[in-house]
Amino acid sequence: MPKSTGLLSRELTEYPVGGKRIWLLFIAILANFIASYEAQIAPVLPLLLNDLNITLAQYGVVSAISVIASAISGLIVAPLSDKYGRVRFLVPGLFLTAVCVFCMALVSSLSGLLLLRILLAFVDGLALGTTAGLVRDFSPRLGRALAFGFWTFGPVGSNFFAAAMAGWTLPIYQSWQSQFIIGGSVATVSAIVIMFNIRDLSPKLRAHVIENEVELNKKASEDKKAITKPKMRDILGIPHIWMLSIGVSFFLLTYLTIASFGPKMLVDAFGYEPHAAASIAKYFWLFNLLTLLIAGWVSDRLQLRKIVSLTGAILFALYMLFFLSLFGKEVSDGAMMIYTSILGGLIGIAYGPWCALFSENAEDVNPSLQSSAWAVFGLVSKMMGILTTLIAPLVVAASGWDSWLWIAVGVGVVIYIPCLFAGKGPWLRKKVEHKPITTVQ
Repeated sequence: MPKSTGLLSRELTEYPVGGKRIWLLFIAILANFIASYEAQIAPVLPLLLNDLNITLAQYGVVSAISVIASAISGLIVAPLSDKYGRVRFLVPGLFLTAVCVFCMALVSSLSGLLLLRILLAFVDGLALGTTAGLVRDFSPRLGRALAFGFWTFGPVGSNFFAAAMAGWTLPIYQSWQSQFIIGGSVATVSAIVIMFNIRDLSPKLRAHVIENEVELNKKASEDKKAITKPKMRDILGIPHIWMLSIGVSFFLLTYLTIASFGPKMLVDAFGYEPHAAASIAKYFWLFNLLTLLIAGWVSDRLQLRKIVSLTGAILFALYMLFFLSLFGKEVSDGAMMIYTSILGGLIGIAYGPWCALFSENAEDVNPSLQSSAWAVFGLVSKMMGILTTLIAPLVVAASGWDSWLWIAVGVGVVIYIPCLFAGKGPWLRKKVEHKPITTVQ
C-alpha cells in the first residue's frame, strides 16, 4: 500500500509485484526518456549555429559548461534522493525542463543559449541518478539487464526520437525553433502523466538487495533493524565502482561524439543535407536500442554481465576499422543508414550488460545508495563529455572527423577492457538454483 506524504512523494510500503511493478518501471523509464529528449540539440545544431553565427568551438564551450552543471546536479541531488526518495526531486525537475525547452525557441544569442543549456543539463543530471535508482528499485536481478536496456531508452531513444522528429518536421516547418516547441509540448504532457503515476519505495524496501519480488516483502516485514540514513561517502570509497565508471566512460567516447555532433559530422564529412543527416543519424539510435534489449535479455538468461559486454566491445573495435575507412569516400544515404545502424548496435551490446553489472556492484556495497553510485558514473561520464565537446572540435579543425574517431575508439577500447575486469561477478555461467521471479517482459 502507498503511504501518502504529498503529491510528490507517495511511498510504497509493500514491494509491487506483477503488472504493477512493470507499470512503475515503465513510468521511471518514461521520466528518463523525457529528461533526455528535452536536452536534445544535435539534430538542429547545424541550423542553429548558422542562424546565431556561433562557431563549433564556441558551442563546444557552451556544451562543456552545461555538462559541468549536469555533473554537479547529480552529485547534489543523488545522495538526497537516496535519503528522502527519488520522486520529490524528479517531478519538479521535469516541469522545469518543459519551461526551459519552450524558452529555447526564443534564443537569439550565445549567452541565452548558454543559460538555457545549463538549466536543461542540470535537470538531465538530476534525472540520471533518480531514474536509475527507480529502475533498480523496480527490477529484481534476474531481469535487471533488460530493465536497464529499457532505461537506456532515455538517452538512446531520445536521440532517435529527436533525430526522427527533425527529419520528419524540419522540411515542413523550415526552422530549428519548431523542434523546441514540439519538445516543450511533449515534456509538459508527459510530466503531468508521470506526476500522477510515479511512486517511491519506502526506505526499508530500498535497503534490501532485490533478488525476488515476492520474497522481498517477507524479508522486509521480518526485518526489525532501524533504518539508517545512507551516506554517499560509503560509495565514494569503493575502487571498483570508480574503475567501472571510468572504463565505460572512455568506451563511450564514440557514443558521446555521435550524441553531440552526429548530424554535424555527417554534414561535414559526407556532404549530406542537414535534414538528411538527422534522418540517417536516427538509425544509429534505433539499432543501438534494439541491441541493448537483446544483449540485456541474453545477459539476464545467462546471468553473465562481463563476458557479454566484452564481446560487444571487441566487435565494436573490429567494426570501427571498416567504418573509419569510409571517410573521404562518397557513400549513399541508404548505405550510410546501414553502416551507422551497425555502429550503434555494437555499442549497445557492450553497454546494456554493463549497466546491470554496475547496478549490482553498487547494490552489493549498499542497496540504499543506488542513486549515489549512478551519480559517480554521471560525474565521470560528464567529464568525458566535456573532453569530447572541447577537444573534438579542435582535432576536427586540424585533421578531420576521422582523426578524432580514431582517437576515441583506440583510447576507449584500450581503457575499457581492463576496467571491466574490476567488476565483481562471474565470467562464465555457473549452475544455480533458480528462484521463482517475474522478469521484465
